Amino acid sequence: MSEIDPEFFKRADEHIGLANEQIKNGIGQGKVSASFLYSVSRFNAWVAACAAKDEKDLLEDKEEILKYFVEEYRKMLTENIDDYINNFNKYMKE
Repeated sequence: MSEIDPEFFKRADEHIGLANEQIKNGIGQGKVSASFLYSVSRFNAWVAACAAKDEKDLLEDKEEILKYFVEEYRKMLTENIDDYINNFNKYMKE
């Protein structure tokens, strides 16, 4: 991940807060996770499209775009799973 701006974790916490509210309202974790993943993929497709000149440009960059986002997600997920492994009893006390 590139340099993190000062508001990075605040924005992430706001997204997580929305997901937690949906779970509190009776929507299952799996359903919230699925729609969360979809929304992030949809948003990132839009970000990629904004950087393209046209659909041909986007198509030419498709594999590079996919590689970038999948690698970044994998790094972030690995980091967070490791954090839960190291802090399982603290985080999962509830």
